[in-house]
Amino acid sequence: MKFESLDLRNPARRDFMCCGALLFAGLLGAPGTANALNFKDGWTNPCEGDRAWTPAERDLIEAALAGIDPTQIIDMHAHLLGTGDSGSGCHVHESLYSIWQPIEYLRRKQILSGACVAEPRGEIDRQYVAHLSRIWGDFPVGAKTSLFAFDHAYDDRGEKDIAKSTFHVPNAYAREVARANPARFEWVASVHPYREDAIEAIDAAWRDGAIALKWLPSAMNIDWRDTRLLPVFDHLAKTRMPLISHFGAEKAVKGAHRDEFLNPLYARIPLERGVRVIVAHCASLGRAPDIESTSKKSVACFDLFARLMNHRAYDERLMADTSAIFFVNREPRIWQQIFANNAWHARLLHGSDHPLPGVWPLYDLSALVEANVLEVELAPTLRSIRRKNAVLFDLVLKRSLRWGATQFGTSVFEARRAIRVIERKPV
Repeated sequence: MKFESLDLRNPARRDFMCCGALLFAGLLGAPGTANALNFKDGWTNPCEGDRAWTPAERDLIEAALAGIDPTQIIDMHAHLLGTGDSGSGCHVHESLYSIWQPIEYLRRKQILSGACVAEPRGEIDRQYVAHLSRIWGDFPVGAKTSLFAFDHAYDDRGEKDIAKSTFHVPNAYAREVARANPARFEWVASVHPYREDAIEAIDAAWRDGAIALKWLPSAMNIDWRDTRLLPVFDHLAKTRMPLISHFGAEKAVKGAHRDEFLNPLYARIPLERGVRVIVAHCASLGRAPDIESTSKKSVACFDLFARLMNHRAYDERLMADTSAIFFVNREPRIWQQIFANNAWHARLLHGSDHPLPGVWPLYDLSALVEANVLEVELAPTLRSIRRKNAVLFDLVLKRSLRWGATQFGTSVFEARRAIRVIERKPV
Protein backbone atom coordinates (compact mmCIF):
# COMPACT_ATOMS: atom_id res chain seq x y z
CA MET A 1 0.00 0.00 0.00
CA LYS A 2 1.21 3.53 -0.68
CA PHE A 3 0.64 6.78 1.16
CA GLU A 4 0.25 10.08 -0.68
CA SER A 5 3.27 12.36 -0.37
CA LEU A 6 2.86 16.07 0.35
CA ASP A 7 3.30 18.51 -2.53
CA LEU A 8 5.07 21.47 -0.91
CA ARG A 9 4.34 23.67 -3.94
CA ASN A 10 0.72 23.75 -2.75
CA PRO A 11 0.35 26.62 -0.17
CA ALA A 12 -2.35 24.77 1.77
CA ARG A 13 -0.11 21.75 2.09
CA ARG A 14 2.83 23.94 3.09
CA ASP A 15 0.68 25.33 5.91
CA PHE A 16 -0.29 21.77 6.89
CA MET A 17 3.39 20.78 6.94
CA CYS A 18 4.30 23.70 9.20
CA CYS A 19 1.42 22.89 11.52
CA GLY A 20 2.41 19.23 11.51
CA ALA A 21 6.03 20.09 12.29
CA LEU A 22 4.97 22.05 15.34
CA LEU A 23 2.74 19.19 16.45
CA PHE A 24 5.64 16.78 16.03
CA ALA A 25 7.72 18.93 18.38
CA GLY A 26 5.19 18.26 21.11
CA LEU A 27 4.54 14.70 20.03
CA LEU A 28 8.14 13.50 19.98
CA GLY A 29 10.02 15.85 22.25
CA ALA A 30 12.55 17.07 19.69
CA PRO A 31 15.31 19.23 21.19
CA GLY A 32 14.96 22.89 20.36
CA THR A 33 12.33 23.49 17.68
CA ALA A 34 10.40 21.44 15.17
CA ASN A 35 13.19 22.16 12.69
CA ALA A 36 15.22 19.47 14.51
CA LEU A 37 12.97 16.88 12.88
CA ASN A 38 13.74 15.64 9.40
CA PHE A 39 11.11 16.27 6.75
CA LYS A 40 13.59 16.28 3.86
CA ASP A 41 13.16 12.53 3.34
CA GLY A 42 9.38 12.64 3.41
CA TRP A 43 6.39 12.88 5.72
CA THR A 44 4.94 9.35 5.68
CA ASN A 45 6.21 5.83 5.22
CA PRO A 46 6.20 4.94 1.48
CA CYS A 47 5.79 1.23 2.33
CA GLU A 48 7.58 -0.13 -0.74
CA GLY A 49 7.97 -3.67 0.55
CA ASP A 50 6.67 -5.11 -2.70
CA ARG A 51 9.78 -3.93 -4.58
CA ALA A 52 12.72 -6.30 -5.04
CA TRP A 53 16.02 -5.72 -3.27
CA THR A 54 18.77 -4.14 -5.37
CA PRO A 55 22.31 -5.59 -5.35
CA ALA A 56 23.55 -2.62 -3.29
CA GLU A 57 20.82 -3.14 -0.71
CA ARG A 58 21.50 -6.86 -0.48
CA ASP A 59 25.23 -6.26 -0.05
CA LEU A 60 24.70 -3.80 2.80
CA ILE A 61 22.18 -6.07 4.53
CA GLU A 62 24.52 -9.05 4.25
CA ALA A 63 27.42 -6.98 5.60
CA ALA A 64 25.32 -5.91 8.57
CA LEU A 65 24.28 -9.47 9.38
CA ALA A 66 27.75 -10.95 8.92
CA GLY A 67 28.94 -12.75 12.04
CA ILE A 68 25.58 -12.58 13.83
CA ASP A 69 23.96 -15.90 14.76
CA PRO A 70 20.45 -15.46 13.30
CA THR A 71 18.95 -17.86 15.83
CA GLN A 72 20.02 -15.41 18.56
CA ILE A 73 18.54 -12.31 16.91
CA ILE A 74 15.50 -10.91 18.69
CA ASP A 75 14.10 -7.41 18.62
CA MET A 76 13.55 -6.77 22.33
CA HIS A 77 11.36 -3.69 21.89
CA ALA A 78 8.45 -3.94 19.44
CA HIS A 79 4.83 -2.95 19.91
CA LEU A 80 1.77 -4.97 19.02
CA LEU A 81 -1.11 -2.56 18.44
CA GLY A 82 -4.72 -2.80 17.36
CA THR A 83 -8.14 -1.24 17.65
CA GLY A 84 -10.06 -4.41 18.49
CA ASP A 85 -11.77 -4.50 15.10
CA SER A 86 -10.90 -8.21 14.79
CA GLY A 87 -12.24 -9.13 18.23
CA SER A 88 -8.72 -8.97 19.65
CA GLY A 89 -9.74 -7.07 22.78
CA CYS A 90 -7.39 -4.21 21.90
CA HIS A 91 -8.64 -0.67 22.30
CA VAL A 92 -7.46 2.85 21.54
CA HIS A 93 -8.53 5.91 23.53
CA GLU A 94 -11.13 8.07 21.79
CA SER A 95 -8.83 11.12 22.02
CA LEU A 96 -6.68 9.66 19.24
CA TYR A 97 -9.64 10.06 16.88
CA SER A 98 -10.54 13.63 17.86
CA ILE A 99 -9.53 16.48 15.56
CA TRP A 100 -9.96 18.71 18.62
CA GLN A 101 -6.93 17.00 20.13
CA PRO A 102 -4.56 17.42 17.16
CA ILE A 103 -1.44 15.97 18.79
CA GLU A 104 -3.28 12.77 19.67
CA TYR A 105 -4.94 12.65 16.24
CA LEU A 106 -1.58 13.07 14.48
CA ARG A 107 -0.04 10.49 16.80
CA ARG A 108 -2.50 7.86 15.55
CA LYS A 109 -1.97 8.81 11.91
CA GLN A 110 1.81 8.63 12.11
CA ILE A 111 1.89 5.35 14.05
CA LEU A 112 -0.38 3.71 11.50
CA SER A 113 1.75 5.10 8.68
CA GLY A 114 4.86 3.70 10.41
CA ALA A 115 3.20 0.28 10.48
CA CYS A 116 1.98 0.51 6.84
CA VAL A 117 -1.63 0.32 7.97
CA ALA A 118 -4.47 2.10 6.17
CA GLU A 119 -7.78 2.62 7.97
CA PRO A 120 -10.56 0.66 6.31
CA ARG A 121 -13.09 -0.42 8.91
CA GLY A 122 -12.49 -3.89 10.28
CA GLU A 123 -8.97 -4.21 8.88
CA ILE A 124 -6.52 -2.49 11.24
CA ASP A 125 -5.72 -5.42 13.55
CA ARG A 126 -5.23 -7.75 10.58
CA GLN A 127 -3.10 -5.30 8.59
CA TYR A 128 -0.83 -4.60 11.54
CA VAL A 129 -0.02 -8.28 12.08
CA ALA A 130 0.25 -8.99 8.35
CA HIS A 131 2.81 -6.21 7.96
CA LEU A 132 4.81 -7.53 10.92
CA SER A 133 4.90 -10.98 9.33
CA ARG A 134 6.00 -9.53 6.01
CA ILE A 135 8.86 -7.40 7.32
CA TRP A 136 10.21 -10.22 9.49
CA GLY A 137 10.15 -12.48 6.46
CA ASP A 138 13.04 -10.37 5.15
CA PHE A 139 15.23 -11.40 8.10
CA PRO A 140 17.30 -14.61 8.08
CA VAL A 141 15.64 -17.79 9.30
CA GLY A 142 15.71 -17.93 13.09
CA ALA A 143 15.48 -14.18 13.72
CA LYS A 144 12.47 -13.07 15.78
CA THR A 145 10.75 -10.07 17.27
CA SER A 146 9.10 -9.74 20.67
CA LEU A 147 5.56 -8.34 20.68
CA PHE A 148 4.50 -6.21 23.64
CA ALA A 149 1.15 -6.57 25.32
CA PHE A 150 0.07 -3.43 27.19
CA ASP A 151 -2.10 -3.40 30.30
CA HIS A 152 -4.58 -0.69 31.26
CA ALA A 153 -3.72 2.17 33.56
CA TYR A 154 -4.93 1.58 37.12
CA ASP A 155 -5.73 4.18 39.75
CA ASP A 156 -4.14 4.27 43.20
CA ARG A 157 -6.93 2.09 44.62
CA GLY A 158 -6.09 -0.67 42.16
CA GLU A 159 -9.11 -0.07 39.93
CA LYS A 160 -8.84 -0.19 36.12
CA ASP A 161 -8.78 3.37 34.75
CA ILE A 162 -10.09 3.28 31.18
CA ALA A 163 -10.17 7.08 30.92
CA LYS A 164 -6.39 7.22 31.38
CA SER A 165 -5.53 4.20 29.22
CA THR A 166 -4.15 5.49 25.91
CA PHE A 167 -4.33 2.01 24.45
CA HIS A 168 -4.68 -1.58 25.58
CA VAL A 169 -3.28 -4.81 24.12
CA PRO A 170 -4.38 -7.91 26.08
CA ASN A 171 -1.91 -10.61 27.03
CA ALA A 172 -4.18 -13.18 25.40
CA TYR A 173 -3.99 -11.38 22.06
CA ALA A 174 -0.20 -11.05 22.16
CA ARG A 175 0.04 -14.74 23.06
CA GLU A 176 -2.20 -15.84 20.20
CA VAL A 177 -0.44 -13.68 17.61
CA ALA A 178 2.91 -15.14 18.70
CA ARG A 179 1.56 -18.69 18.64
CA ALA A 180 0.26 -18.18 15.10
CA ASN A 181 3.78 -17.43 13.84
CA PRO A 182 6.25 -19.03 16.28
CA ALA A 183 9.08 -18.92 13.73
CA ARG A 184 9.08 -15.11 13.90
CA PHE A 185 7.26 -13.95 17.04
CA GLU A 186 7.75 -14.12 20.80
CA TRP A 187 5.54 -12.19 23.19
CA VAL A 188 6.01 -9.96 26.24
CA ALA A 189 3.30 -9.77 28.89
CA SER A 190 2.04 -6.63 30.60
CA VAL A 191 0.42 -6.89 34.03
CA HIS A 192 -0.22 -3.87 36.24
CA PRO A 193 1.26 -4.54 39.70
CA TYR A 194 -1.70 -2.91 41.51
CA ARG A 195 -4.02 -5.66 40.28
CA GLU A 196 -5.20 -8.05 42.98
CA ASP A 197 -4.30 -10.95 40.70
CA ALA A 198 -0.94 -9.49 39.57
CA ILE A 199 1.28 -12.42 40.59
CA GLU A 200 -1.20 -14.99 39.32
CA ALA A 201 -1.49 -13.17 35.98
CA ILE A 202 2.28 -12.87 35.63
CA ASP A 203 2.74 -16.54 36.44
CA ALA A 204 0.05 -17.51 33.92
CA ALA A 205 1.77 -15.43 31.24
CA TRP A 206 5.11 -17.03 32.13
CA ARG A 207 3.65 -20.51 31.76
CA ASP A 208 2.07 -19.44 28.45
CA GLY A 209 5.44 -18.52 27.01
CA ALA A 210 5.85 -14.80 27.75
CA ILE A 211 9.57 -13.97 27.68
CA ALA A 212 9.42 -10.79 29.79
CA LEU A 213 7.13 -8.31 31.54
CA LYS A 214 6.60 -4.77 30.18
CA TRP A 215 5.72 -1.60 32.12
CA LEU A 216 5.39 2.05 31.14
CA PRO A 217 5.03 3.58 34.63
CA SER A 218 4.02 7.12 33.64
CA ALA A 219 1.18 5.96 31.39
CA MET A 220 0.07 3.03 33.56
CA ASN A 221 0.38 4.85 36.94
CA ILE A 222 3.02 2.64 38.56
CA ASP A 223 4.81 4.14 41.57
CA TRP A 224 8.03 2.20 42.14
CA ARG A 225 7.87 3.02 45.87
CA ASP A 226 4.48 1.39 46.39
CA THR A 227 4.79 -1.65 48.66
CA ARG A 228 2.37 -3.57 46.45
CA LEU A 229 5.26 -3.97 43.99
CA LEU A 230 7.53 -5.85 46.40
CA PRO A 231 5.93 -9.32 46.06
CA VAL A 232 5.87 -8.81 42.28
CA PHE A 233 9.61 -8.04 42.31
CA ASP A 234 10.30 -11.11 44.43
CA HIS A 235 8.33 -13.29 42.02
CA LEU A 236 10.23 -11.89 39.02
CA ALA A 237 13.53 -12.51 40.78
CA LYS A 238 12.61 -16.16 41.45
CA THR A 239 11.55 -16.86 37.88
CA ARG A 240 14.32 -14.66 36.40
CA MET A 241 11.65 -13.16 34.15
CA PRO A 242 13.09 -9.82 32.89
CA LEU A 243 11.22 -6.58 33.53
CA ILE A 244 11.33 -4.19 30.56
CA SER A 245 10.46 -0.69 31.71
CA HIS A 246 10.55 2.77 30.22
CA PHE A 247 12.62 5.37 32.06
CA GLY A 248 13.25 8.95 30.93
CA ALA A 249 10.78 11.30 29.25
CA GLU A 250 7.88 9.64 27.45
CA LYS A 251 6.36 11.42 24.44
CA ALA A 252 4.41 8.71 22.60
CA VAL A 253 1.96 7.46 25.28
CA LYS A 254 0.68 9.93 27.86
CA GLY A 255 -1.91 7.83 29.72
CA ALA A 256 -1.92 8.71 33.41
CA HIS A 257 0.63 11.54 32.98
CA ARG A 258 2.76 10.42 35.94
CA ASP A 259 6.13 11.48 34.54
CA GLU A 260 7.65 11.54 38.01
CA PHE A 261 7.69 7.72 37.93
CA LEU A 262 10.19 7.70 35.04
CA ASN A 263 13.25 8.62 37.09
CA PRO A 264 15.92 6.00 36.23
CA LEU A 265 17.11 5.88 39.83
CA TYR A 266 13.89 4.08 40.78
CA ALA A 267 15.27 1.07 38.92
CA ARG A 268 17.40 0.46 42.00
CA ILE A 269 14.31 -0.82 43.84
CA PRO A 270 13.75 -3.94 41.67
CA LEU A 271 17.49 -4.35 41.07
CA GLU A 272 18.17 -4.55 44.80
CA ARG A 273 15.58 -7.32 45.08
CA GLY A 274 17.30 -9.38 42.39
CA VAL A 275 15.15 -8.53 39.35
CA ARG A 276 16.68 -8.46 35.89
CA VAL A 277 15.76 -5.01 34.54
CA ILE A 278 15.92 -3.91 30.90
CA VAL A 279 15.85 -0.10 30.62
CA ALA A 280 14.04 0.91 27.44
CA HIS A 281 15.82 3.40 25.16
CA CYS A 282 18.78 3.66 27.58
CA ALA A 283 16.67 6.34 29.37
CA SER A 284 17.92 8.66 26.64
CA LEU A 285 15.36 11.49 26.81
CA GLY A 286 14.39 14.09 29.40
CA ARG A 287 15.49 15.16 32.86
CA ALA A 288 14.65 14.09 36.41
CA PRO A 289 15.65 15.14 39.93
CA ASP A 290 18.74 13.49 41.34
CA ILE A 291 16.97 12.01 44.33
CA GLU A 292 20.27 10.61 45.63
CA SER A 293 21.79 14.08 46.10
CA THR A 294 21.00 16.61 48.79
CA SER A 295 20.21 19.28 46.21
CA LYS A 296 17.75 17.13 44.25
CA LYS A 297 18.80 19.13 41.18
CA SER A 298 17.47 18.27 37.75
CA VAL A 299 19.79 15.95 35.81
CA ALA A 300 19.62 14.35 32.37
CA CYS A 301 17.89 10.97 32.75
CA PHE A 302 20.63 9.41 30.67
CA ASP A 303 23.24 10.50 33.24
CA LEU A 304 21.25 8.86 36.02
CA PHE A 305 20.99 5.71 33.89
CA ALA A 306 24.77 5.83 33.33
CA ARG A 307 25.28 5.94 37.10
CA LEU A 308 23.36 2.68 37.41
CA MET A 309 25.18 1.05 34.49
CA ASN A 310 28.52 1.90 36.10
CA HIS A 311 27.51 0.33 39.42
CA ARG A 312 29.33 -3.00 39.30
CA ALA A 313 26.87 -4.75 41.61
CA TYR A 314 24.28 -4.56 38.80
CA ASP A 315 26.45 -6.10 36.08
CA GLU A 316 24.41 -9.33 36.06
CA ARG A 317 20.97 -7.75 36.35
CA LEU A 318 20.86 -4.37 34.59
CA MET A 319 20.50 -4.23 30.81
CA ALA A 320 19.17 -1.71 28.30
CA ASP A 321 17.72 -1.78 24.82
CA THR A 322 18.98 0.35 21.94
CA SER A 323 15.59 1.44 20.60
CA ALA A 324 15.23 5.12 19.68
CA ILE A 325 18.75 6.19 20.65
CA PHE A 326 19.52 7.43 17.12
CA PHE A 327 16.23 9.29 16.63
CA VAL A 328 16.60 12.98 15.86
CA ASN A 329 15.22 13.91 19.27
CA ARG A 330 18.26 12.40 21.03
CA GLU A 331 21.34 14.50 21.74
CA PRO A 332 24.52 13.28 19.99
CA ARG A 333 26.30 13.01 23.32
CA ILE A 334 23.93 10.16 24.22
CA TRP A 335 25.08 7.80 21.51
CA GLN A 336 28.66 9.07 21.75
CA GLN A 337 28.77 7.94 25.38
CA ILE A 338 27.01 4.66 24.58
CA PHE A 339 29.62 3.89 21.93
CA ALA A 340 32.49 5.02 24.18
CA ASN A 341 31.42 2.85 27.13
CA ASN A 342 32.61 -0.47 25.73
CA ALA A 343 31.98 -2.11 29.09
CA TRP A 344 28.25 -1.54 28.60
CA HIS A 345 28.00 -3.26 25.22
CA ALA A 346 27.61 -6.77 26.61
CA ARG A 347 24.45 -5.54 28.36
CA LEU A 348 22.93 -3.69 25.39
CA LEU A 349 20.10 -5.42 23.54
CA HIS A 350 18.85 -4.59 20.07
CA GLY A 351 15.41 -3.02 19.97
CA SER A 352 13.63 -1.19 17.16
CA ASP A 353 10.57 0.33 18.90
CA HIS A 354 8.43 -0.79 15.95
CA PRO A 355 6.47 0.92 14.43
CA LEU A 356 8.47 4.09 15.12
CA PRO A 357 11.30 3.38 12.63
CA GLY A 358 8.59 3.84 9.98
CA VAL A 359 7.65 7.30 11.31
CA TRP A 360 9.59 9.16 8.67
CA PRO A 361 10.75 12.40 10.38
CA LEU A 362 12.38 10.49 13.26
CA TYR A 363 15.65 9.71 11.45
CA ASP A 364 18.07 12.07 9.73
CA LEU A 365 20.87 10.16 8.01
CA SER A 366 22.44 13.41 6.78
CA ALA A 367 22.88 14.51 10.38
CA LEU A 368 24.56 11.20 11.24
CA VAL A 369 26.93 11.66 8.28
CA GLU A 370 27.76 15.18 9.47
CA ALA A 371 28.39 13.79 12.96
CA ASN A 372 31.00 11.40 11.49
CA VAL A 373 29.27 8.24 12.62
CA LEU A 374 27.96 7.19 9.21
CA GLU A 375 29.87 6.93 5.94
CA VAL A 376 28.34 9.23 3.36
CA GLU A 377 28.24 6.58 0.64
CA LEU A 378 26.04 4.32 2.79
CA ALA A 379 23.25 6.85 3.30
CA PRO A 380 21.46 6.45 -0.08
CA THR A 381 21.32 2.66 0.26
CA LEU A 382 20.10 2.90 3.85
CA ARG A 383 17.34 5.27 2.74
CA SER A 384 16.18 2.85 0.08
CA ILE A 385 16.24 -0.09 2.53
CA ARG A 386 14.09 1.92 4.92
CA ARG A 387 11.51 2.56 2.21
CA LYS A 388 11.03 -1.21 1.88
CA ASN A 389 11.51 -2.39 5.48
CA ALA A 390 11.96 0.17 8.27
CA VAL A 391 12.69 -2.45 10.95
CA LEU A 392 15.43 -4.11 8.91
CA PHE A 393 16.77 -0.63 8.19
CA ASP A 394 16.98 0.03 11.94
CA LEU A 395 19.23 -3.00 12.45
CA VAL A 396 21.38 -2.34 9.38
CA LEU A 397 21.83 1.31 10.39
CA LYS A 398 23.00 0.40 13.89
CA ARG A 399 25.49 -2.10 12.47
CA SER A 400 26.76 0.53 10.02
CA LEU A 401 27.42 3.30 12.56
CA ARG A 402 30.74 3.78 14.30
CA TRP A 403 32.17 6.37 16.67
CA GLY A 404 35.91 6.51 16.15
CA ALA A 405 37.06 2.90 16.13
CA THR A 406 33.98 1.66 18.02
CA GLN A 407 30.83 0.11 16.62
CA PHE A 408 28.20 -2.22 18.02
CA GLY A 409 29.44 -5.80 18.03
CA THR A 410 27.43 -8.88 17.23
CA SER A 411 26.49 -9.44 20.88
CA VAL A 412 24.16 -6.42 20.85
CA PHE A 413 22.04 -8.08 18.17
CA GLU A 414 22.20 -11.59 19.65
CA ALA A 415 19.81 -10.41 22.34
CA ARG A 416 18.21 -13.77 23.11
CA ARG A 417 20.75 -14.16 25.91
CA ALA A 418 18.66 -11.66 27.87
CA ILE A 419 15.73 -14.04 28.10
CA ARG A 420 17.53 -17.23 29.07
CA VAL A 421 15.91 -18.72 32.15
CA ILE A 422 16.57 -21.55 34.59
CA GLU A 423 13.10 -23.13 34.44
CA ARG A 424 9.78 -22.09 32.99
CA LYS A 425 7.34 -23.11 35.71
CA PRO A 426 5.40 -21.53 38.55
CA VAL A 427 7.33 -20.87 41.77
